[in-house]
Amino acid sequence: MSPVTLATLAALPDLVGKRVLLRSDLNVPMKDGVITDDGRIRASLPTINHLRAMGAVVVVMAHFGRPKGERVSELSLAPVSVRLAQLLGSEVTFIPEYREGKALSTLAELKGGDVALLENVRFEAAETSKIDEERCAFAHDLASLGDIFVSDGFGALHRKHASVFDVAQLLPHYAGFLISAEIDVLKRLTLNPVRPYGVVLGGSKVSDKLGVIEHLLDKVDLLAIGGGMVFTFLAAQGHEVGTSLLEVDQLENVRALISRAESLGVKLVLPTDIVVAPEFAADAPATLVAAHEIPKEEMGLDIGPASAVAFAEAIAICKTVFWNGPMGVFEFAAFATGTQVVAQALADLDGFTVVGGGDSAAAIRRLGFRDEEFGYISTGGGASLEYLEGKALPGITVLEQ
Repeated sequence: MSPVTLATLAALPDLVGKRVLLRSDLNVPMKDGVITDDGRIRASLPTINHLRAMGAVVVVMAHFGRPKGERVSELSLAPVSVRLAQLLGSEVTFIPEYREGKALSTLAELKGGDVALLENVRFEAAETSKIDEERCAFAHDLASLGDIFVSDGFGALHRKHASVFDVAQLLPHYAGFLISAEIDVLKRLTLNPVRPYGVVLGGSKVSDKLGVIEHLLDKVDLLAIGGGMVFTFLAAQGHEVGTSLLEVDQLENVRALISRAESLGVKLVLPTDIVVAPEFAADAPATLVAAHEIPKEEMGLDIGPASAVAFAEAIAICKTVFWNGPMGVFEFAAFATGTQVVAQALADLDGFTVVGGGDSAAAIRRLGFRDEEFGYISTGGGASLEYLEGKALPGITVLEQ
């Protein structure tokens, strides 16, 4: 991948009297209207506060979930607006209607240092349209609300969406602190990382991580696989996996990866024991079995304790570790041990550790770890994975123009 050179906040002009249209990633996990992990909101604060300190009116746009162009009350950003105001320690003006000039009168009343949050941009079908003209028309509406565009939602940079890609073509554009930091971290993971270099992957699907594994396999010394995706690896080795998650269409790809890892001398760590249950439920009775002896009527929901120790020991010798995806269903106490042990190993490591956003970040916080115990907590999710695959991200390429 070619080096990325972007205009950063250090290059901003005088912002007094200006409105900055800021694309943030505020797509936080929420249950019954209550935010369960505000990490992405907290990560957006440095850029927002910097722009406020420069005298700008900050107009934040963000998405939440996948409403598919419809107004879905459960996917409103109103609760996020409340939490953002609490974290900023100042009022945030929530703007539910902003098309056709409806927001301009509200924004005209705001002064330098004030913050406004637009309703979920994905309520507009044009935001995610594959038709350029539709996205561009919406982008013009958004661009009319600001004088300068700052992109700071790394988690959306792999999307060619109006608020990410098209707006940047209409206004002077800059990369926020979060994007700059994320790119720096991803460079450290791909360009001459300090060795030994380990990658620990979990989560549900092999297909979600296949590109990352293929692209990083000749760069790493250790590859440890847990989570739901491990059962496709076990099945590829000929083992019974019961009713566990299994991607049959990926078996040949996984066999090829296992063979390639061996030929490259990469240490591949797979679990030797698995915590199983008859169903996916918090109160399901948990049983420990050997990884090659999963009963046909049971499903694996966590790596076992011996595997967790083996993972931790493998991590302990590394100097750089990238972790993406929990080792099991960490939301259920009976199946959280594997994730807990791996997280502790990363927290104890004398090296550079990166927790790859999404469920992994939510897991460490839920399990009682502090962000400061790790080298970097990514907010990038799928965008970071695509970067690590070597793909060009539309939201980055447009900022280079």
